[in-house]
Amino acid sequence: QVQLVESGGGLVQAGGSLRLSCTASGSIFSINTLGWYRQAPGKQRELVAQIIGGSITNYADSVKGRFTISRDNAKNTLNLQMNSLKPEDTALYRCSAAWPPRYWGQGTQVTVSS
Repeated sequence: QVQLVESGGGLVQAGGSLRLSCTASGSIFSINTLGWYRQAPGKQRELVAQIIGGSITNYADSVKGRFTISRDNAKNTLNLQMNSLKPEDTALYRCSAAWPPRYWGQGTQVTVSS
């Protein structure tokens, strides 16, 4: 019913910034919880950031203060602003909708070089 497509990933040097976007086909206006996950090879999938009701946000301790999650209902999108990137942020980033996650994007790769 809902399809999600991520964009904005790429290769960036440590200390740089990227802005990820998740565009939905089908309205996600009524879905309360949206989030970003990441997974690196050999690592467990990690919840990076979550936004609930458009105002309540949760962040993994490892990204707190550096990443900002937001949603734009008018554009039917979910965003993740990533600043002060570190090599350990390298992973495939996927957006999700609903809680527990019901819809997933295919992912966008973020690679941070030192």
